[in-house]
Amino acid sequence: MAREFRYTVDLVDTLRTEDGTPLGDTISWTPEHLLLAALVRCSLKSLDHHARRAGNALTSQRATARALFTKRESDGRYAATEIDLELAVELRTQPGDDELRDLLAKAERDCFIGASLTVKPRYDWSVL
Repeated sequence: MAREFRYTVDLVDTLRTEDGTPLGDTISWTPEHLLLAALVRCSLKSLDHHARRAGNALTSQRATARALFTKRESDGRYAATEIDLELAVELRTQPGDDELRDLLAKAERDCFIGASLTVKPRYDWSVL
């Protein structure tokens, strides 16, 4: 059985690893943590961009990203095989259901980091 490596980052006030180490402590941050941090920041930036274009804006944000790195079945190489994001955001004004669905789809589609990955991130949005 292939070894599994799991990583988590949380964004509350600052980005932190699963053991609570803030981003400023570069010794504990692995490249895998930085990839997750980039995905979180990119997803939120993409959402804010599309919200602003629609006359809205993000007023608060929290996020957690988790990833599993193990051997891919397709080629036997170690890579991210699962990435899950939980994002809780607040918008200045609450859009209708269709508008919100469209906004979140654009945010996921237009995150450059997510679009660059071979594994498709799974997003779980909570909009307050």
